[in-house]
Amino acid sequence: MSLDPTHTALGTWSGGRFMHFGAPLDDDRYLALIRPDERVRTVLTADVYGAGEADTLLGRSLEGLDRDSYCLVGAVGHDFYEGEREGPKGFPRFTDPRLRPESEYASYLRTATERSLQRIGADRFDLLLLHNPDRTGYTSPAVWEGLEAVREAGLTRLLGVAPGPANGFTLDVIDCFERFGASIDWAMLILNPFEPWPGELALPAAVAHDVKVITRVADYGGLFHDDLRPGLPMAEFDHRKFRPDGWVQRGVERLDALRPIAERHGLTMLQLAAQWNLAHPAVESVVPTLIQESWDGAKPVEGQRAELAATPADVVLSDEEVDEIRAIGDNTRSMRLKGGVPDHDGDAKPDRWALDADLEAIGARWDIAPDGLQLA
Repeated sequence: MSLDPTHTALGTWSGGRFMHFGAPLDDDRYLALIRPDERVRTVLTADVYGAGEADTLLGRSLEGLDRDSYCLVGAVGHDFYEGEREGPKGFPRFTDPRLRPESEYASYLRTATERSLQRIGADRFDLLLLHNPDRTGYTSPAVWEGLEAVREAGLTRLLGVAPGPANGFTLDVIDCFERFGASIDWAMLILNPFEPWPGELALPAAVAHDVKVITRVADYGGLFHDDLRPGLPMAEFDHRKFRPDGWVQRGVERLDALRPIAERHGLTMLQLAAQWNLAHPAVESVVPTLIQESWDGAKPVEGQRAELAATPADVVLSDEEVDEIRAIGDNTRSMRLKGGVPDHDGDAKPDRWALDADLEAIGARWDIAPDGLQLA
């Protein structure tokens, strides 16, 4: 029997192989890390990670497993076949007009999905996500008709959208729910106790459109693994070096404020973060980044995985505790967001554009004030 995403999940971006977080694991440790089992039965990948290499490694990790014993989630959207990498921006979206017209969206989605499955050695996904869409991906019927054709071909059972890679896209993902909710079963959003904003803003719309939510970055850059401290070394190109100065120190102080709640329930800090996410309506799954830090004595990534596996499926936090945690981690208007935002000037970019009348109307319907989506 095929599985839906479970309350905890693994991502192929963990282990430092395809994202610049911590030290990269060797093959044996990496394959063991991402291999689903009876305790963590869901694994997520994206075809663009390593330009297909993450898919290939995932296929190796899945060897010998009964296909119905785990949930396989894929993601397509960045064209590394015809597109050229644009430095830190990565590969362009397949909807980039330099690559193809709208009439070719469906054929690209079919081909990209088939190639990803071939690398994994699987015949189908349980869930296929539209990965990091641009404005066209959120609004074009041709994109979602193409995704439905992939489903009709038996290449996936469920469909969803994964905004990103940065935080934001709030009004855009709600717009996508409203336009294509009949096709969208799941969405993947950024949410954790230190980043309640803006992810929480999209959750009421997810509930209204019967969209279930996977939450990523639940670890908040590794802080909820509870061994990152100020002054500890990070690799030269570690993504976390681009966070604002002092984020680790401020995060550790907030961790200490949360610690009594975790101890009250016998939870580790990672489990507390996962529980807080799962306490939200619509949130059904949590997928943190498992990070092997590079300093001597760092917590083994295997220990992080064990903590994730032991996270209770049932929410143990009270409503009052959920509110207390949110207040401690409140980050409202702390960063510049991506997607449709009121403070964007100039031409639209692949990941940022100005509000239009449609997005403003969505904000009004869902009580999201435009000035609440810009840096304070």
